[in-house]
Amino acid sequence: MPEPTPTPGFTLSTATSAPSRAMRLGVCGPVGTGKSSLIALLCRELSDRLELGVVTNDIYTDEDARFLRSAGVLDADRIRAVETGACPHTAIRDDITANAMAIEELEEDYDHRLEMVLVESGGDNLTATFSPALVDVQVFVLDVAGGGDVARKGGPGIERADLLVVNKTDLGPFVGVDVPRMVADATAARDHRPVIGLSRTDRDSIDRLLTWVDGRLAEHRAGSLVPVDPGPMAAHSHAHEHTHTHDQGGEPVGVHHH
Repeated sequence: MPEPTPTPGFTLSTATSAPSRAMRLGVCGPVGTGKSSLIALLCRELSDRLELGVVTNDIYTDEDARFLRSAGVLDADRIRAVETGACPHTAIRDDITANAMAIEELEEDYDHRLEMVLVESGGDNLTATFSPALVDVQVFVLDVAGGGDVARKGGPGIERADLLVVNKTDLGPFVGVDVPRMVADATAARDHRPVIGLSRTDRDSIDRLLTWVDGRLAEHRAGSLVPVDPGPMAAHSHAHEHTHTHDQGGEPVGVHHH
């Protein structure tokens, strides 16, 4: 019998034992939202107590990897680059081979001592999500400079990624965005799944991010972290009203919703 196709937004399997490999945390979102800066922040904050590696994705360059190496957030060899040669989502969802190989090679080169591998997608649109076969947990990143209404527009990453980060909240006053409202809109769009408004100038927001990451790592180590597929499409419904009338007099007799 063929395996059933998982429904988007639902878990694919049940973890039963502690894994022997690093937790794989994916970071994706549109161009310019601060994905590389978020990876750099996590590396700076966590590298003194965790064995980390990074795999970046760009279409035709290794620019994101070079940015992270030049920032000195990890030893240069711990940061590997994948050139996707196509839209970034193709390498994080449609055919994950290049990324999977890069992660496995990185783990082997460090004798499987790595505890977390951060996988950065190239900048893509609001529909981009990671395959749960590639990462154990995924973060979708928006930034306030993209507009306060972006979170309300929805999409699988915004609505159902494990965490939504509203980044660069300190820029709100300069770009005319009501940050608390944007975070509230994001929380509503996600049905109260986790949302963090983040700024590198706000230590409390950084600590909340680290607490969330530490929680997922603890679940991974315990064997209870189960990857969830946000799905390639946002949940949607169609609502139509049909009013039926009598032939005589045209009075409505009922309204039906579909």
